[in-house]
Amino acid sequence: MIVGYPFSAVVGHDDLKLALLLNAVSPAIGGVLVRGEKGTAKSTVVRSLAALLPEVAVVADCRFSCDPAAPDPSCPDGPHESGLSPQTRPARLVELPVGASEDRVAGSLDLERALTEGVKAFEPGLLAAAHRGVLYVDEVNLLHDHLVDLLLDAAAMGVAHVEREGVSVRHAARFLLVGTMNPEEGELRPQLLDRFGLAVEVRASRDPAERAEVVRRRLAFDADPAGYSGAYAASERDLAQRIAAARERLPAVTLPDDALRGITAVCAAFDVEGMRADLVMARTAVALAAWEGRDEVTPGDVRTAARLALPHRRRRDPFDDPGQGLDEERLEQALSEALSPDDDSGDDAPDDAPDDGPDDDGPGGGGASGGEPADAPPGEGGASAGGRRPESPGAPYRTRLLAPEAVGRGGPAGRRGRTTGESGRAVGARTPDGRLRRLDLPATLAAAAPHQRGRGRTGSGLVLRREDLREALREGRESNLVLFCVDASGSMAARTRMRAVKGAVLSLLLDAYQRRDKVGLVTFRGEEATVALPPTSSVELASGRLARLATGGRTPLAAGLRRAERVLAAERLRDPRRRPLLVVVTDGRHTSGPDPVVTARRLAGVASVVVDCEHGPVRLGLAGRLAAALGGTAIRLEELAADHLAAVVRDVRKVA
Repeated sequence: MIVGYPFSAVVGHDDLKLALLLNAVSPAIGGVLVRGEKGTAKSTVVRSLAALLPEVAVVADCRFSCDPAAPDPSCPDGPHESGLSPQTRPARLVELPVGASEDRVAGSLDLERALTEGVKAFEPGLLAAAHRGVLYVDEVNLLHDHLVDLLLDAAAMGVAHVEREGVSVRHAARFLLVGTMNPEEGELRPQLLDRFGLAVEVRASRDPAERAEVVRRRLAFDADPAGYSGAYAASERDLAQRIAAARERLPAVTLPDDALRGITAVCAAFDVEGMRADLVMARTAVALAAWEGRDEVTPGDVRTAARLALPHRRRRDPFDDPGQGLDEERLEQALSEALSPDDDSGDDAPDDAPDDGPDDDGPGGGGASGGEPADAPPGEGGASAGGRRPESPGAPYRTRLLAPEAVGRGGPAGRRGRTTGESGRAVGARTPDGRLRRLDLPATLAAAAPHQRGRGRTGSGLVLRREDLREALREGRESNLVLFCVDASGSMAARTRMRAVKGAVLSLLLDAYQRRDKVGLVTFRGEEATVALPPTSSVELASGRLARLATGGRTPLAAGLRRAERVLAAERLRDPRRRPLLVVVTDGRHTSGPDPVVTARRLAGVASVVVDCEHGPVRLGLAGRLAAALGGTAIRLEELAADHLAAVVRDVRKVA
C-alpha cells in the first residue's frame, strides 16, 4: 500500500491549504489553480488532500459512483432501484495526464459494436471516475485548450456530455478540480484563468530555518512513510472531521447585505470583468465562515475571499503577470466604502492608486530604464560590451499571419499552420488503421451499400462489416514553434528603428500567444549569438527578455543563423511533432564572421520568414537575398501589420 504525505505535515503554503480546504467544504467554488515554480511541493499538497475527504456512499457496481440516496436518473448504468444497500469507499483522487485524449477524459462510445452489433456500449472516462472526488491536473497549462474547456464546463455544470455521431450520453460529474502549473512553461489564457474559482501563488520559503524543517520532515517521511504518517494520524482525523462538520454547517451560513455589498464593491473597484468573480467570492466567504464554525459571513471573510479569488482575474493583457497580488490599500478602501454607504467622500480612487493596465511603451517599458535584473541572461541587461541601454518596445499591433505553407500531419492543436488529424473540418474519409476513432457515417454507408445484395440483406437493417467502416479525414490548425532570430547589432540600434523592431517582435509574440505557439528567442550582436530564451510556451518570458535586450556592436549574422540551427535541431528531437517557423528580423547586413548565405542554405528545409528592417532611400536588398537562400519569404517591417495588408487589398480591388 502506498502511503501519502500527510496534509497537516506540510510546512507553510497557508493560502494553498486554505483554498483546498474551502473547496473541499464547498466544491461549488469552482476549484483551485496552483501557480508556482518547480520543486515547491504543489503536487504533494494536492495529493494529500484526498485522504481528508469523507467517504462516499455509492450504488454497488455503478461505474459512475451514483449516490444511493439520490441516484442520477440519466446514469448510463441505470436506472437504479430505490432502497439499494449502499457501499462506502474513500473519495478518489483521479489524475489527468497531459497527453490524454478527449475520449480518455470524457469517455467514448464503441462505434464498431454500435453499428455492427446494435449495442450501445459506453466506456466511462476520467470525468466519471472523478465524480464525487478530486480531479487533479498537473501542468494544466500544457493541456490542450479544448480539454481544459471540457474540464471546466463539466466542473461548472456538474454534468458530462458525450456526443458521437448522433448518439448522446450524459452522466453526473461533480468533482473538486485542482490544477497545478509552472508559469515559466506558459500561462493559461485569461478566459480559462477566470474559470478557476481560486488561484494561489506558491513560492519556496526564503527562511533558512523553515527550509531546513521542510527537508527534515521529508527525509523522515522517506525513511519510514508509515511511521511518519502515523504520527500525524490524529491531526489528519481532526481535519477530516472539521471538513465534514463544515459541510453540514454550510447551508445554514448567511451572507448579510453589507458583506454582499463589500464583495460587489471590491469586484467593481478592481475592474473585474463579468460576474463570476462576485459569485466565487460569495461562495468562498460562506465556505470560510462554515470552516471557522460561524453562521454568518464577516468582513474578514470577504477580505480573505478577495485575496484568493481576484488576483488571477485582474489580467488584461497576455503579457500582464497573473500572479501579481492585490493592492491591499485599494482592497481596504473598497471594503470601507461598501461598509459605510453614507460616506460619499471615497467615490473616486486615490490619486496614487496604481494603474493596473500596461503603459504605452508596452511590457517592461518603464522597467527597461531601471537596473538590470540579477538573473538576466548575457546580452540582455544594461549597456555593456559596447551595447546601448535597452530601448522599450513600441506599442504592439495586429500582424499578418505568418505560417508554414505545407500541410502538417497531426501536430499539436493550435491556430497557425494547417495540419491533418482528428480535429478540424472534414476533407475526406479513409479506412482506419487500428481502432476506429472518428466515424464518417456517410462514407461508411456508401462503402457498405454496393454489397447489401451479396450479403443477403432481407430486412430494413443495413448489413455492415468491419471493412466498411470509414473514419473522417480532417484538416485543422496546429501549434508551431516560432523561433525569432533578432539582429541586435549597431546597424539596428538607431533609437526609433530599434523601438519599431521590438514593437514588431512583441506584436508577433502576441500573435504567437493567441495561436498557442511555442516561442524561442535568439539574438546576435558583437561577435556571437545568444539564446536569449530557449523554446517555451511562456510568451511573458519572451516579452520580458525582449524589453531588456541591449543593442550595439558588429553584425554576426551567420553566428545567429548557426545558433538558430542548433536550437531547432535540439527541439526537433525533443518535440518532433511540432513544426518550426523561423522568423529572422534583420536588415540583412553582416560585418562579422563567415558569409551568412552558406549557413542559410543549411536551413533551407525550415519554413522561414525574413522581416526586412532595412530603411533609407538606398536599399541593398540583402534581406531578400537571405530569404531566397533560406527558401522562405521576405516582408518589409512596415508590411508586417495586418492593416497594411488590408489596405493593399483594398487598393488592388479599386484598380480592378
